[in-house]
Amino acid sequence: MTTEITTPQELQKMDPVFGQLSFDNHEQIVFCNDKDTGLKAIIGIHNSVLGPALGGTRMWNYANEWEALNDVLRLSRGMTYKSAITGLDLGGGKAVIIGDAKTQKTPELMRKFGEFVHSLSGRYITAEDVGMVTADMDTVRDVTPYVTGISESRGGSGNPSPVTAYGVYMGMKAAAKYQFGSDKLDGKKVLVQGIGHVGETLVDYLTKEGALVQITDINEGRLDEVSKKYGASIFTGADLYTAEVDIYAPCALGATINDDTVYKIQAKVIAGAANNQLANENIHGPILQERGILYAPDFLINAGGIINVYAEIAHYDKAESMRRTENIYNTTLEIFDYAKTNNLTPQKAAMAIADNRIAQRKKENAK
Repeated sequence: MTTEITTPQELQKMDPVFGQLSFDNHEQIVFCNDKDTGLKAIIGIHNSVLGPALGGTRMWNYANEWEALNDVLRLSRGMTYKSAITGLDLGGGKAVIIGDAKTQKTPELMRKFGEFVHSLSGRYITAEDVGMVTADMDTVRDVTPYVTGISESRGGSGNPSPVTAYGVYMGMKAAAKYQFGSDKLDGKKVLVQGIGHVGETLVDYLTKEGALVQITDINEGRLDEVSKKYGASIFTGADLYTAEVDIYAPCALGATINDDTVYKIQAKVIAGAANNQLANENIHGPILQERGILYAPDFLINAGGIINVYAEIAHYDKAESMRRTENIYNTTLEIFDYAKTNNLTPQKAAMAIADNRIAQRKKENAK
């Protein structure tokens, strides 16, 4: 009698959704397809215990559909923790559109996507993410009310990127205080990876405080532009992960802290805007801690954007949004203390607190 061995790749094909390594008890996965507009999208709703699942839509030219599914699963889960740890009455959701945002995005495609969002009757509320701008959210708003981050002229809060950057800046200052004994960033060497809307605004905050900022990005034109505008240095080394800096701020795509980089990193603090920076939180979080590197949980310090768009739902003003975002500083310090007291990594500490809040609400809802 012979025993057939099933490879992980074959298992993945057998269970394309529930068998995904990134599947974590997600409530609903919606596959959206429209031949006329070329739309291929996936909406992921991870958890809606605290409220409707809110999270941005990312348009990216994924290598394949497996990669897109994995991304939406990881991102939607991260949104659950982001809203829970920030005290918002929102669940976690995310959407991805497969395609090149520069060449394949059309108003017709965005309207069709909006129709799919509308079909979920408010269980999922979208917003902008990578590959999207405020004008795209305005187009989606033409067909559904379940969208945030629309332009201020239409009653929205506009581009959430500046508020996201402010939250990252607050979280970075808190991490500096915990690691270096002071939240002053003047003279600190900071490497910002990715200078999109959020990264550029973060560079602005840092250079104004007197930090010695280095920047890196795949777009050389952007590098020159931002370098001249803020006086930041362009990183020219062979490997940015071995750069001798105090703080590493990943602000592009996720998983930059992985098996290849986790032992290279020389920075003593990691605090950036990218989602899912740890390729594997169970492996790479503990390694960073063992190496004496303080990691500020991404879903905590990059929550300024969702705080800002939440204002469109909860009807509090911009000043209140900024106050809540500034409080990321205090929450980050509390997470570090909780982690130390309970012998956890900061990532696990933040997740534990968020899980407790969700469990408590679930208990209340069951009464």
